[in-house]
Amino acid sequence: MKSINTPKLETERLILRKFTKNDIIPLFSILKDKEVNTHLPWFPLKTLEEAEKFFKDNYTEVYRQPSGYKYAICLKSKNIPIGYVNISTADSHDLGYGLQREFWNKGIVTEACNAVLKQVRKDGFTYVTATHDINNPSSGRVMAKLGMTYKYSYKEQWQPKNILVTFRMYQLNFDKGKQRVYKKYWDEHSTHFIEKNI
Repeated sequence: MKSINTPKLETERLILRKFTKNDIIPLFSILKDKEVNTHLPWFPLKTLEEAEKFFKDNYTEVYRQPSGYKYAICLKSKNIPIGYVNISTADSHDLGYGLQREFWNKGIVTEACNAVLKQVRKDGFTYVTATHDINNPSSGRVMAKLGMTYKYSYKEQWQPKNILVTFRMYQLNFDKGKQRVYKKYWDEHSTHFIEKNI
């Protein structure tokens, strides 16, 4: 895998780039919305100070590393973040995304994710995974549009919200390992199963 950190990407409608300190207010707008963050691991943010800490903890440190994929999703017309897409460099290569409500159902997340998937494949990733809460089926539809396939489900006591969540795990293999399944979540959680008709 190449040593690379969040190279700027462009699509027909979007610029995908690093978050900067100048993006704290739009980042706060994304992360404070209760509905946007319902199915995400953190609570909605309440203050700009919390957004500044989130930026430092989740972006500043990553951007100092030799590799990383943490993008702000921006419309070309404004170049202001309206969402984000990340792919972890840990062994899960987990894909995550979020978008302001007013931009839902416009194909923006799918467009952004496809660009980042193309980049990580170019950089040597052999697979990516993604999980979604079963109560958030729209996220699963995005995963399917990206060419990801459902592999299994598992129950997890999710922190810090401390709620029991059933997750569905999807995976996309880029190489010839079509049958490869990332089993870590399956192995870590005693309640796991394969649903039919997903």
